[in-house]
Amino acid sequence: MIKVKEMVRKVGAFFGEVATEFRKTTWPERRELVESTLVVVSFIVLLSAVVLVCDKAIQFVLTQVRA
Repeated sequence: MIKVKEMVRKVGAFFGEVATEFRKTTWPERRELVESTLVVVSFIVLLSAVVLVCDKAIQFVLTQVRA
């Protein structure tokens, strides 16, 4: 019974600390959020293109080796 009370106390303290840290959070302005999103999307598109080129190059090399 004592262990259960101790666990409940620790869980309550944890969520209290989470709430305290959540209040300290600063949220980005809309402009900053849009700019960051555009940077991430641009990077993903660029990385996808690089992976596509590498994939096609490896595919070409493998088809040449088999022939």
